[in-house]
Amino acid sequence: MNRVTFLIDGFNLYHSIIDLGRFQNLHVKWLNIHSFCSSFLYLISKDANLAEIYYFSTFAHHLNDPNVIKRHRDYIECLKSTGIIPEMGRFKPKDVTCPLRGKFIKHEEKETDIAIAARLFEVMFNNKCDAVVLLTGDTDLTPAVKASTSLFPSKTILFAFPYRRYNRELKLLLPGSFKIHAKTYVRHLFPDPVHLPDGSRI
Repeated sequence: MNRVTFLIDGFNLYHSIIDLGRFQNLHVKWLNIHSFCSSFLYLISKDANLAEIYYFSTFAHHLNDPNVIKRHRDYIECLKSTGIIPEMGRFKPKDVTCPLRGKFIKHEEKETDIAIAARLFEVMFNNKCDAVVLLTGDTDLTPAVKASTSLFPSKTILFAFPYRRYNRELKLLLPGSFKIHAKTYVRHLFPDPVHLPDGSRI
């Protein structure tokens, strides 16, 4: 049995979903990530079995929009109902100077890359899986991937590139990596409403 763990870069995936709306007129924000990831198991091996899915994201409190936060929290509850494990980071304010806009505060997502890298090492070191799929196109994870392949040569690591997030450098690093096509998103959406285990509905 080939145990496969997925590590999901939530904002990388989210921005690919925004691009799907912009370029393909596809509206897939309520993506069932468990079903979505399970559909890729055959690409890893014939005997691939889903071990765990970790979803890394951050609540955008700096937007001061309670509806945005509520929708995000509701979505995470839907993900948790399918067995997905959320790991939440934070946004950090940063002073920025621009010739046109002057000085302003920009909020940057913090800790996500480090959290993904740490989880990558943890699941491999503790032998929780035989393969890891990193669902992202972020090159910031390159050092962690290189270290992991060196330390755990018997394990498999792949990138699953979200829509419009393909990266040639990462593909060369891990040749078995693959693109996720637009139509795949459409096939894996939550129903409306979603029925949670406690009987409530979202």
